Amino acid sequence: MKRTPKPVLVLVTAPDAEVARRLARMALETRLIACANLLPKLESHYWWQGRIESSQEVLMLLKTTRPCLRALQAQVLANHPYDTAEFVVLPLVDGSPRYLDWIVASVTPPRTPASKVIDRGSP
Repeated sequence: MKRTPKPVLVLVTAPDAEVARRLARMALETRLIACANLLPKLESHYWWQGRIESSQEVLMLLKTTRPCLRALQAQVLANHPYDTAEFVVLPLVDGSPRYLDWIVASVTPPRTPASKVIDRGSP
């Protein structure tokens, strides 16, 4: 019995719309995601290098499947301008079957194992 890949949602923040569009386009062209939603004007507040910081960012919502995650993470981190880029994976536990099937049908997991993702440490 063939197992259907599990759809997931990946959260990535980008410094601006240009970077977010570039990362989204790259992931779409390599078929590692089915869809990217870009939410501009996100206000982020966070600890960075011992100080509380805030900035305007773009939140990327990337729809993909578990088999694509390693390659997607490697691609995003290799092309992201942040030293410690956000890459958070959330399971999609339920949803419209037709939409979830579309996500699965729209991506192409890499045939060869992706290169090992380098742990860049915590922020």
